[in-house]
Amino acid sequence: MPCWYYDKKELRETPSILDGVTYDTERRYRKEGARFIMECGTKMGLGHNTMATGVVYFHRFYMFHSFKSFPRYVTACCCLFLAGKVEETPKKCRDIIKTARGILNDNYFYSFGDDPKEEVMTLERILLQTIKFDLQVEHPYTFLLKYAKCIKGDQQKLQKMVQMAWNFVNDSLSTVVCLQWEPEIIAVALIYLASKLSKFLVQDWLGRQPQHRCWWDMFVSNVTMEILEDICHQVLDLYQSSQREGQEPNSPPQKPPSRADSPTANIKTNVDQTSAQQQSSQGNGIELNNIQSIKSLANVIPVVSLPPPSSNDALPLANAAVLAPLPPPPGGTINSSGGNASANYHHMYHAPPPPPPPVVPMPPYAANAWTQQPPPPTHYTTSAPPPPMPPNMGPSAPPGAAGGGYYNAARQQQQQQQQRYQ
Repeated sequence: MPCWYYDKKELRETPSILDGVTYDTERRYRKEGARFIMECGTKMGLGHNTMATGVVYFHRFYMFHSFKSFPRYVTACCCLFLAGKVEETPKKCRDIIKTARGILNDNYFYSFGDDPKEEVMTLERILLQTIKFDLQVEHPYTFLLKYAKCIKGDQQKLQKMVQMAWNFVNDSLSTVVCLQWEPEIIAVALIYLASKLSKFLVQDWLGRQPQHRCWWDMFVSNVTMEILEDICHQVLDLYQSSQREGQEPNSPPQKPPSRADSPTANIKTNVDQTSAQQQSSQGNGIELNNIQSIKSLANVIPVVSLPPPSSNDALPLANAAVLAPLPPPPGGTINSSGGNASANYHHMYHAPPPPPPPVVPMPPYAANAWTQQPPPPTHYTTSAPPPPMPPNMGPSAPPGAAGGGYYNAARQQQQQQQQRYQ
């Protein structure tokens, strides 16, 4: 199975960051998508496991794709749609889109295109291939309850601490801690954070052993305080960033993949811009990205519109450059002036129509062809004689006579039996 845990260096080299999106902007996009899944799932009555599975799919998807290529809200609906089927709480695609339409405004719903259902269903196949069909996901909720049952202390304070830790698990889905640590470690870290904030000191727990220094040593091993504090700081930074984002403008909407501009649509504009940059640079040097774009534009074959051929089957001089790479026709060559020495040579896109097929004359009918009757067949005029009959089945003979027929002998025997019983 694939490994879905990354270090901090890999999280700073995601496809979105390599595509020009800043680190803070990508984190904001991830948080917007995760909260959209949670809000959409809450309105549809889905469980926490279903929504959390959808968020994990969302984070894993953008470790292989860029936010510029796939709109985050379309991906979020697709992840929630797939998570509903995996967690056995399925929802119809049109119901998810209807709920999303009520949450998003017109600018953001524009990314769903003309056929939102088709966009989501098409993206589902890409999502399955991206996550390599690894559909089963574990969440910290199960481990949180398991660990909390082993902690001893005031039940009222313990319940308050567990509720706070549960809320931290919900909010941690907006971060990328699920891409860094296992759910067991996340559950331990958020219980540790909730116990510090609620001032609930864990002093005793069930199954305590002398070698256990902390309560989580019997659940997970080799977990340092640096790891726990790193997870806690990422969750706490989430609340500070929410206050800063209230002053920032909203993220721009994205076009759907079906409405995205074609990369060849702006070739002329890019060529003009590139030539202008070359003229303005005056030998100051060109970046490597610009050189690559120029090479890619150089491979584009321009479409040349040619006029129809004239009556003398000769092409104008302006098209000589287009005809130069073409091979000469069989039995003819191309003149240096652009004309053709062979009268039957034409351009491949302006060839004359093929000649009509030759007309084959049919033999004329006779004047009396419809009145004459064909002669009868000869094999019906003479018939062969029938084969001879067997001797016992020949013509009838008088009763008792020699050579009487078979039927007469049987009839005679039958008559004798009838007379005997009368």
